[in-house]
Amino acid sequence: MRVDYSPLYRSTVGFDRLFSMLDQTVSNETNSYPPYNIERTGENAYRISMAVAGFGPDELHVETKNHTLHVRGEKGADVASDTREILYRGIAARNFERRFQLADYVEVNGASMENGLLHIELKRELPEAMKPRKIAISNGANGKAETAAIEVDTASADTQKG
Repeated sequence: MRVDYSPLYRSTVGFDRLFSMLDQTVSNETNSYPPYNIERTGENAYRISMAVAGFGPDELHVETKNHTLHVRGEKGADVASDTREILYRGIAARNFERRFQLADYVEVNGASMENGLLHIELKRELPEAMKPRKIAISNGANGKAETAAIEVDTASADTQKG
């Protein structure tokens, strides 16, 4: 399944690399287990929600390394399997590993479980040098700075270079 992120390119600045990497991750993976959603929850905030029914918090591992988010689920031995006979198994209980490429300056803020969903909170934190800043425009005749200012967006200028 291919997801079209092009509508999101128009509504975000500086995140096009993030969506490209997520798109590559989705297209490179043939395994669709467990299913997940990627949501935008704020101007610089995102959430990955994964359906992990049957897994407990102690069976899930979330870690980041080298701009990659690794989510791994390891199911322990079923203790109750000796006392019951399963006639139909529709709930997957297999181990999994998912990897997501993270864009520059995107950090994982935390993870939580609710109603069988693992929520991983992401936030983009630009360094102070990358944030937009106002530049005063001086009047050439007297050299004094006027009240008019222009805003320089160094983050979008950097993304246009590369």
